[in-house]
Amino acid sequence: MITLTEENYIKAIYHLGKHGKNMVNTNAIAESLETKASSVTDMVKKLAEKDYLNYKKYQGVILTEKGRQVAVNIIRKHRLWEVFLVEKLNFTWDEVHEVAEHLEHIKSDKLINELDSFLEFPTHDPHGDPIPDKNGIFNTIDKISLSQANIGNTYKCIGVEDSSTNFLQYLDSNNIGLGTTITVLHKEPFDNSVKIKLHTKEMVVSQNVAKNLYLKVL
Repeated sequence: MITLTEENYIKAIYHLGKHGKNMVNTNAIAESLETKASSVTDMVKKLAEKDYLNYKKYQGVILTEKGRQVAVNIIRKHRLWEVFLVEKLNFTWDEVHEVAEHLEHIKSDKLINELDSFLEFPTHDPHGDPIPDKNGIFNTIDKISLSQANIGNTYKCIGVEDSSTNFLQYLDSNNIGLGTTITVLHKEPFDNSVKIKLHTKEMVVSQNVAKNLYLKVL
């Protein structure tokens, strides 16, 4: 049976490798999981023996189809639990990630499938990330970051790249959330900050904020 630690490694490699498609070096894995490179090397060798990934010394690792299926299943469970926590237990979107990190390791497929049905098969989590179905298929939508948006256009906020508590609390304090209408008024070439309009309010957001907000053209 796959262990919790092994699942965390596979999920990290999936995200670092752009949905498991690219090679990932061991130093990047060590940094992501806040562990030593030597520990990463030991673990990826074990995962390679179990056919979850392919490991090439001095080059890095890439997930096998078996490893990718494990990663997608973990992500599905994580995002379904986030929906449950927000919609049914009144958690806020900045509170759910850490709790879902624990719940995603529950092994029962029946529980997760029933949870999916109970929630009426949601396609996106509270942060706007797509939820794969039980066959591992994502319902993706076209999106751009605020930093890529065109001046004068109006958009709807549909997700975030950064789901950290600090960033989500910053958005809450400025009344920015999923579904918020945002009009781009100006981009400052000097520091890449962006002036936006939210309903009747105007504000300037930093480059870091702009690159972490996902939008869809209205």
